[in-house]
Amino acid sequence: MKNTAILTDFNGEPVTYLETLKVKKGVSCEVYSFKEDNSKDLGIVTVKSEANTPLQKVLKGEKTIEGLISGEGVLVITKKDGLVEKYEMNSDSTIKEIAVDIGEIMQWENKSKDDLVFYEICSPPYEDGRYENIA
Repeated sequence: MKNTAILTDFNGEPVTYLETLKVKKGVSCEVYSFKEDNSKDLGIVTVKSEANTPLQKVLKGEKTIEGLISGEGVLVITKKDGLVEKYEMNSDSTIKEIAVDIGEIMQWENKSKDDLVFYEICSPPYEDGRYENIA
C-alpha cells in the first residue's frame, strides 16, 4: 500500500521522506523528518474506507499533534479521567488539529468511502515505545 502524499515541505517547512510503513490492514504512514528542525517528525497517515487506526495510548513525548489533511473522519480521544471526546473532521470543520497528551488514548475512524488522510507531528521524533497499541 502506497500513499500519494510524498511531500517536499509541510506548512512551509522543508521535509525529507524517510519511508512508508504499513500500520495495519487499510492504514499506512509516510514518515518524514524536518530538514531544519530535528526536534520533531511528521507522519502522513492514510486510512482506507471503513478502516480505523489502532487504538493507541500515548506513553511518552513532549507533544503529539493530530490534524486532518483530507477526507472525513472522527478522532476519538479518551482522556486520563475516562472522558471520551470525539472530533468529527472534514473539509468544512473549524477544528482541524488536536493535541493528544501523555496517558490519553486515541483512534482515527474513517467515516467515508474516500481515503482519510491526516498528519501526526511528534516532538521529540517518534521512537518505539511512544505508543502502546491497545487494539
